[in-house]
Amino acid sequence: MTPTDRTAYEYSFLLPDLRCITFSVIIDPLSHEIATCPIIAPAWARLEFHQCAPCTLKVEEHPYCPVALSISDLVTTFKATPSHVECTVSCRSPDRTVMKETKIQEGLTSILGLLIAISGCPIMEFFKPLARFHLPFATVDESIFRIVAMYMLRKYYQNEGMVRDHFSLGDIKDHYALVRLVNKGIFDRVHSVTQFDADKNAIITLNSLGQILEMEIDSNLESLAHLFKPQ
Repeated sequence: MTPTDRTAYEYSFLLPDLRCITFSVIIDPLSHEIATCPIIAPAWARLEFHQCAPCTLKVEEHPYCPVALSISDLVTTFKATPSHVECTVSCRSPDRTVMKETKIQEGLTSILGLLIAISGCPIMEFFKPLARFHLPFATVDESIFRIVAMYMLRKYYQNEGMVRDHFSLGDIKDHYALVRLVNKGIFDRVHSVTQFDADKNAIITLNSLGQILEMEIDSNLESLAHLFKPQ
């Protein structure tokens, strides 16, 4: 992969009435952030509208919330869609195509997680490395494994390749405390414009994953231990 290559993910939602809704997510090769933005930013995307409690951005420099901008087209499209609607969701990338018969909510959870990670939000930047190796429809166990492995790699590079004898996962818990506040701000924004629950439930699902991860850390990642410990 050269520095000019862009990573693109194309999500398609095939609905029961045979409508097909497609979203393309393009990641800039240098910033590793989303390379597209809405032509007209909605009012609910303004930074001061339900601004997240831990937000460090200033209105003078960032008039719009990066997360709101990145998800605005998706929210607008599905604002009148119930979460339980069955559909076929596919995610096409240069490497593979993944397809699943599921509900609207799970498809939105998958693409929202990707969009939020690459939005440019300083707090959600923690998840940016995962976007390059995006796993559509990841299970809870897969998500926990990927987040913890990414955290370990982050520590490895931050210490210039030196592996410490002991890793503390406390940093993840501390960061997720901020992530919960950001998710609440996002939920409040979306709640102000959506008629049904598909978008909102997708955000709730992402937040629930964080709570599960925190519990896993408290239990020393016991659910993954069997993969590494001899039986």
